[in-house]
This record gives sequence, C-alpha cells and structure tokens, in this order.
Amino acid sequence: MRAEPVLEELGEDRRRALLRTETLLVLALSLGASALSALISFIGSLTKPGGLKDQAATLNGSYAPGRPWLDLAWQLFGIASALVPVLLVAHLLTREGAPGLRVLGFDRSRPWTDLGRGTLVAAGIGSAGLAFYLVARASGFNLTVVPEALPDVWWKFPVLILSAVQNSVVEEVIVLAYLLRRLDGLGWSPPAVLLASSLLRGSYHLYQGIGGFVGNAVMGAVFVLLYRRWGRVGPLVVAHALLDVVAFGGYALLAGKVDWLPTP
Repeated sequence: MRAEPVLEELGEDRRRALLRTETLLVLALSLGASALSALISFIGSLTKPGGLKDQAATLNGSYAPGRPWLDLAWQLFGIASALVPVLLVAHLLTREGAPGLRVLGFDRSRPWTDLGRGTLVAAGIGSAGLAFYLVARASGFNLTVVPEALPDVWWKFPVLILSAVQNSVVEEVIVLAYLLRRLDGLGWSPPAVLLASSLLRGSYHLYQGIGGFVGNAVMGAVFVLLYRRWGRVGPLVVAHALLDVVAFGGYALLAGKVDWLPTP
C-alpha cells in the first residue's frame, strides 16, 4: 500500500494548491531566483554611470584566479549544484505517479531524432540571435556579453561544454517542460502558459540588458511552440546546449581576433 496518495487521488482544490506551492518552490530554488537576481543586476547597470554597452556581463568566469585546481573544483561544484533542482523535479514527477523526466521527453528513447531536430533549431536561432545581440548592443540596449573569461588551462573547454549542457538541461526541463506541465495542470490557457514561460526565460537574462530579455523571451516562445508540437523536451535541450557550446567556445577562440565580436 502506498504511504501517500498521488495527485489524482486528492480533491481538486487540494491538488491545485499543492501544484501551485510546488511550482513556486521549484522556481524559487532555481530560475525564479535567477530572475530576481537578474532584475537587481539590471537595475544596478542602469543606475551605473556610462551606457549599457560600456559594461560587461560575464557568463563563465574564474572563481579562484591564479589557482587552477581550486578554480576547477569550484567550477565543477557550481555545475553540479545547479542541476539539483532538475533532480528535484524528477523526484516530484515520480511521486505524482509519472515516470520521472521521461514524461517530459527527456530520455534516450529517440537520440537521433532529438539530435537532428535540435541541430536544426540551433542553426536557425543561432544566427538570428547573434545578429539581434549585435544590433541591441550597438543601439545601447545591451551590455557587452562576455561568454567566457576563464584562464587558459587544460580544463577550459571541457568546463565550458559542461556549463553549456548544465544551462540547457536546467532551463529546458524547468522553464519549458516542467512549467508547462504544471501550468496546464492548473488550468491555464495555452497563450497564458506561453507568455509565462517566455517572460520568465527573458527575465533571468535581464542582467544582459533589454536585448537579452527580448531575445530570450522570443526564443522561449519558439521553444514552447516546438515543445507543444513534438511533445519532447529532448530536442530543445540539444538545441540550447549547441547554442551555448558555440557561444562559449566561439568567444574563447575569436575574442580579440575579429573586429565584429564585441569585447570589454
């Protein structure tokens, strides 16, 4: 006999209350907190002397300059701890009677389909996103984004790849698949769900400036529509990971060597 009932066995009011509380707690422990932090950072940038494009937003920096092994330990700790909310989501889905993250389409059942779709999405969004960033920065609506500022050590590119994968898993599992499942369960309309997911995605990129907010909100809307169509978050995790790998690695290889790529 089960010690606790699954959500479907509870009364409707009790079920909705539990879903709302659970969703708020998951977001408070993950990207909801990041959104508030990004807002505070953006206010700080706006009130700082000088334009936004004269300020920098570093995505992957050193935690212990001059101490590479300690720095590596901190990098790996940060990546691993950021994934804990995803494990929490898997646990909560299992407790409600769902097969963990598989119910969101995050599994290895269709690896080649996920890879193919994700690659196509990344190719389409990547070029448009870069162009939008360059225009937004030149117009003064965005900070100079520094995708990486790690020391030139042997673990630099492996850590950047791990960071890209971590970002993609956390964002797409929580802000896309999990949030849509929960808001659908609470009876939100599809347009309202799309708006909520997209605005949340844009909000935790606000530390990059208005361009970061708008660009990521638009990408979020596209991802919601694709997730609705495919019923799997796997391709979107792949797409996001590829976008970040190219952004991080490309900046590391090209910064200071080409004129079109802004640097601090």
